[in-house]
Amino acid sequence: MRKLVHCLLALVLSMSGEQLFAQRFIQGIVKDAHSEEVIPFASVELIRSQRGTLTEADGTFSIWFQNWPLDTLLITYVGYQDYKLAIDSSLVQRAVNDTLTLLIKMERGKFMQEAVVRTKVDRGLNMWKRIVRQKPRNDRYRFDNFSYELYNKLEIDIKNIKRSKWEKMPIVKNFSFVFDNIDTTQEGDVFLPVYLTEAISDYYYQKNPNMRRREVFKGTKTIGVDNESINKFLGGMEQNVNVYSNFIPVFDKNFVSPFSDNGNQFYKYHVLDSQFVNGRRLIHMTFTPKRPGENTFEGDAWVHDTTWAVQKVNLRLAKNANINYVDKLSLIQEFSLVNDTTWFLSRDKFVVDFSFAGEKVLAAIGKKSTTYKHIKINDPAITALLATNQTAEDIVYPDSTNKKSDEFWTIARHEPLSLSEQKLYHTIDTLLQMPSFQRTTKMLYFLGTGWYNIGKFEIGPWYNWMTYNQYEGFRTRFDLGTNKELSKNIYLHGYLAYGFKDKELKYKLDGLFIVNRNPRTQIFVSHKYDLDRGQSYYDAISQDNIFALAIRKTGVPIKFLMTRETEANFHKEWLSGFGFDINTKHREFMPKMNLPYQVHYQTAGKDSSISSSEVSIKLRYAYLEKFLEGDYLRYSLGSKFPIVELKYTKGLKGVLGSQYGFDKLSFSVSDWTKISPFGEIYFNAFGGKTWGKLPYMLLDIAPGNEIHYYNRYAFNLMNRFEYIHDEYAGINFEHNFGNSIFRFVPGIKKLKLRQFWTAKALVGNLSDENYNYNFSSTNPYPFKTLDNKVYVELGTGIDNIFKLFRFDLVWRVSPTPMPVKKVERFGAFFSFRLVF
Repeated sequence: MRKLVHCLLALVLSMSGEQLFAQRFIQGIVKDAHSEEVIPFASVELIRSQRGTLTEADGTFSIWFQNWPLDTLLITYVGYQDYKLAIDSSLVQRAVNDTLTLLIKMERGKFMQEAVVRTKVDRGLNMWKRIVRQKPRNDRYRFDNFSYELYNKLEIDIKNIKRSKWEKMPIVKNFSFVFDNIDTTQEGDVFLPVYLTEAISDYYYQKNPNMRRREVFKGTKTIGVDNESINKFLGGMEQNVNVYSNFIPVFDKNFVSPFSDNGNQFYKYHVLDSQFVNGRRLIHMTFTPKRPGENTFEGDAWVHDTTWAVQKVNLRLAKNANINYVDKLSLIQEFSLVNDTTWFLSRDKFVVDFSFAGEKVLAAIGKKSTTYKHIKINDPAITALLATNQTAEDIVYPDSTNKKSDEFWTIARHEPLSLSEQKLYHTIDTLLQMPSFQRTTKMLYFLGTGWYNIGKFEIGPWYNWMTYNQYEGFRTRFDLGTNKELSKNIYLHGYLAYGFKDKELKYKLDGLFIVNRNPRTQIFVSHKYDLDRGQSYYDAISQDNIFALAIRKTGVPIKFLMTRETEANFHKEWLSGFGFDINTKHREFMPKMNLPYQVHYQTAGKDSSISSSEVSIKLRYAYLEKFLEGDYLRYSLGSKFPIVELKYTKGLKGVLGSQYGFDKLSFSVSDWTKISPFGEIYFNAFGGKTWGKLPYMLLDIAPGNEIHYYNRYAFNLMNRFEYIHDEYAGINFEHNFGNSIFRFVPGIKKLKLRQFWTAKALVGNLSDENYNYNFSSTNPYPFKTLDNKVYVELGTGIDNIFKLFRFDLVWRVSPTPMPVKKVERFGAFFSFRLVF
């Protein structure tokens, strides 16, 4: 009987013990909704139960209960909106093995000023001072040299996708399978990953004895993009964000760093609390802009006590920051110890939401993550390697870089691809193989660039197919060129044009042979019979364009000068930035309308053309200039240093019937530089002199503008062929302030308008010999000469109107007396500007 009682008691105790010791868990991870970075040490609390905890350094948390509570989970963290989640029966049903797992994504929003204790000592300001004071000890650029292996991964997503509508669109219905990759955040935001690319390289930096950098690419994975210059932008040369610098580059803008030497002029700092991580005390601080509308960040940082080194920093785009097409931006950097005292960058992440018409419509998300491994500091081997550099900044990009196997990437990646990333690569590869997709991309390319590829040839541009002018009447033009399918280094092109009024056929044939791409060596030849379209080196918009007629100034006759021109050019560059051109040219000029005819010049008969043969040498120095390469042509991205050009031209009388012998010398110095936080400045100083008796088309013609579209490189209140001279000097200056006074005007600062001012000056002279030759009584054309007076245009205006337009107001202030016509003394101009 006693044994039976003991057995029953044991059974009851075991059952009650199971109830007594049963546990339920709520666990999860807290992340930033935009950057998807984990949020450490966030407060996690159940409001009714008054139980809580803090998230760990990796953003995770866990709370246990005997019974599931009917409560509200509250998560708070400085700089974010409070997150509330009801714990009810429907949510509890999702628990697996008595564990409810949550993914919490917090939206940025408010800084909890109420958590700041007001004291006589400004702890936040003192923290900033300590960080700045210790920058010489903590900035990685303090070392004589360093190197690391760099792994970059860039993903592009499209958000606000409505699958039901997009699948029915004719242009995309054949590719509807891509929508199988659509993902949804916990908050219901829909996004579609559309592109992924990777790069891995070795990066070397040397401060002393001579500043040098070098990057050796070991692999790039860019499906569908086989462009070396684009792939290089995935490397370390273009992304050296340093939070200890005074300014941090964000696209083409410089933002004030919270740890700038003058950061206290732009930020308010607050110290919140401290935590011990891996036995080290980290102090949590926040920073917010003092004034809205400036290029500043908001965010927080964890700072290591005693060394005052930043261990992690989160930078977010401040509200009303003056940058275009960016709705949200997050920049995160983490630092790790490489020895007992040295903190070095170990990871950074850049996430940005792009939108042209607001964040609620179709937009793009760019996510770039970077990790750093195999860090070496003050290594003599780095100095020895950088001593082999051909320039101060060397990028080594072997031919095999973009052809690495999947096995290479499996081993080389710093972190494996997720399942969604693997699927994305497969989707892109499938798309590129589809004929319907290839046809669609060709059509979009045609609409955007004007050119359409047909096999090994291209036709276009469509905007030159039909135009109109006073001399030719309706003009039609057809271009035909080769593409890279025929040859990657030889480009052949030509066009035929016909005017229905003058009934004359015009044409051009040209060829480009690229001997070497880096550094550039090429040969260009051309032969043309057509109207002169202006001085292309002043960046004038061609009149041979379907849009040109609508924006011409009223009452200004078009000047028609027919030319027959044969040209050959040899161009060579060196890695040092030095460039060299030899050019030969033979030209025949036949003025047709609104210009002096050749009959007015003594050396030409009534029906003969004005003929000239010349050879020129041009020297150009552009230190560390960067380019974006196309299939044959390239676009200069500028240089951090001034660009200098010097050109000498010799006219060869008697060669191929040339009627004139002359000498020309010209120079220019230009630069585009940021003067943060006061905007950016462009200037161009130029000058030249011509020796010899010449007709107007061979003299130096001041660059005028006869349309209402603003030309940065011309004098906009001056017409073409208005001023001629044989010696001249001038300057072109522009200062864009950014938002300037507009950020102080309520209701206007949200428009992100920008203010600028411009100044252009030109002084010129014409020798008596050339004056008498071009201003004779038999030549009634009203040429002008400055006669050593200074021509000055001053302007101001508004930039970034609707993020696309620029509006210029320009006044002519000298020489005096001023022209009688108001349109020659003042003008309003517009232009397009697609910039951040």
